Amino acid sequence: MSKTPKAVLLLSGGLDSATILAIARDQGFAVTALSFHYGQRHDRELDAAEAIAADACERHVIVDLDLRAFGGSALTDDIDVPKGRSVDDIGDGIPITYVPARNTIFLSHALALAEVEGAETIFIGVNALDYSGYPDCRPEYIAAFETMANLATKSGVEDTGRVHLATPLIDMTKADIIRRGLELGVDYGETLSCYDPPLGDELAHCGACDACLLRKKGFSEAGVSDPTRYALY
Repeated sequence: MSKTPKAVLLLSGGLDSATILAIARDQGFAVTALSFHYGQRHDRELDAAEAIAADACERHVIVDLDLRAFGGSALTDDIDVPKGRSVDDIGDGIPITYVPARNTIFLSHALALAEVEGAETIFIGVNALDYSGYPDCRPEYIAAFETMANLATKSGVEDTGRVHLATPLIDMTKADIIRRGLELGVDYGETLSCYDPPLGDELAHCGACDACLLRKKGFSEAGVSDPTRYALY
């Protein structure tokens, strides 16, 4: 009788990570979700992550970090989040919402957790098409981290199980991601993508930051109803 494969999955509470969770479960993985309270501008995305993980994951680990000690990003520092940019401008250069080395920091924690859990797969919702220009979302970065992971771990050295980074969204448009998630039953009304959500409604989005603009574009191009509550701008 074959064992159920285990995976660690980076879960932010946003649209992409909710979709990869549905994909991982559809592929038969028992999932341990990993989220971070890293000093981001708001922690409502963690509330969304907890709700999403509640019935879908074997375990949900939330790690406390404080990347505000480094700053350098509009998400962790006293810097305004860009709003109202043209969708065509998104992905042109590295925006101020990039958090220095964030995916490397997060994946390093996921790698440690995977060793403890006996998981050979780490899911991350990076995307190289409809994305905000972040350097740690590119396929070459993922390949390099996977190589490093198998050099840096006990399981890799002893060849008892190689770590694989699963990136099911890497070559998908936001519209494709949404269509796939809907096929798998994802309720996108429970997700939060916004960089700077307004006060009040816990799942409301500002409607003007890059993440909101990409989200709107995805639902529009998918030709499906957008369940997101956007503030008026």
